[in-house]
Amino acid sequence: MDPHGPVCLIVEDTRFDQSMMTRVLAHLHPAPRVIMATTLAEARRHLGGADIDILFLDNMLPDGTGTEFLRELATHPTWARVPVVLVSDWPTPFMFDKARAAHVRAIWSKGDFTGERVRRMVRTHARVH
Repeated sequence: MDPHGPVCLIVEDTRFDQSMMTRVLAHLHPAPRVIMATTLAEARRHLGGADIDILFLDNMLPDGTGTEFLRELATHPTWARVPVVLVSDWPTPFMFDKARAAHVRAIWSKGDFTGERVRRMVRTHARVH
């Protein structure tokens, strides 16, 4: 991990997907610092306590949906500036409508979370402090 690399918050509740996403991010250069949250409540704590450069957000979480959390992110004075990629097992048209309204950078299926795609997204959209 490069101390000057971006800080990525992953909000994902399944261990398999957490491992896959962490592995993909570990191969980026500079390697980002990865912070993991398994619930929206944990995501709020991390967003309030760290400078997050990009957020990868699952849609179905134990305490709510990512699409509903987008509204909260979009209206928060600081969190609204964090680029978001919504990552879901089955993206739906409804999800695209909500995400578009919240200025989400992309909506991916879990299979889209590949090295090249993530590298491009982080390079293009991660905030720089």
